[in-house]
Amino acid sequence: MTQQIDSLKLAAQKREGAGSRPSQRLRKNGWLPCVVYDSTGKSLAIQIQRHAFEVLLRNRQGQNLILDIDIEGDKTRKVLLKDIQQNRIDDQLLHADFLEISMTRKLRISLPIRLVGDPVGVTQQGGVMEHLLRSVEVECLPGDIIKEFVMDVAGLSIGDTLSVRDIKADPKITILTMPDIAVVSVQMPHFEEEAKPAEEAVEGAVEGAPAAEGAEAAAAPAAEPGKEKESKEKAKDGKGKESAPAEKGKEPKEKGKEPKDKTK
Repeated sequence: MTQQIDSLKLAAQKREGAGSRPSQRLRKNGWLPCVVYDSTGKSLAIQIQRHAFEVLLRNRQGQNLILDIDIEGDKTRKVLLKDIQQNRIDDQLLHADFLEISMTRKLRISLPIRLVGDPVGVTQQGGVMEHLLRSVEVECLPGDIIKEFVMDVAGLSIGDTLSVRDIKADPKITILTMPDIAVVSVQMPHFEEEAKPAEEAVEGAVEGAPAAEGAEAAAAPAAEPGKEKESKEKAKDGKGKESAPAEKGKEPKEKGKEPKDKTK
């Protein structure tokens, strides 16, 4: 399913001077500074009414906009809107770039993909739809440019996927994006699968702590009896060494003690 882009007209004037100050003066007076590039890269500075351009863009955001720019004192040029610059604070338009095109020469552009319908895998099976690719590169004549590709996803169940090859395009439009790239899929929610291992890891850590303490406690008594026996033997030997000098010291003292002279 495709939607054709309308061709629109816009009045313009050639712009004199370049730089920030002349551009600021134009904006204060309600003009929008612009540049038109031709196929050879040459540029032409123009100015258009900013309000008229804002009204034109209001319902055409994201489109490949083709315009007939009627330049005062020059010819009417068919152009493709390539880029717009806006103020980040209030979104006010600051500048626009246009590319002059030929209606008989193919060009490469990007076209958005819009999904319609509610997948049965979401409404009846509790799945989640993932929009993986939002635009594709195409090649076609300017007159064959469409607004967007539309894909119906109502029949998708859990595990189903639509790829670039499933896009229904007019034969006049050549899709350049690889056909195997997935555009949309319906899958089971991921958060439940991610939460389960985390919970198991916490439980394992809590259960493993007492087991480790028990293992250490069991290992400690096994090594202790040998150490205790060895320390007791050392203590015994120590007592033997200490008692021997004490007894030796006592014996000389007793031997050295002279008996009383009974004759006196």
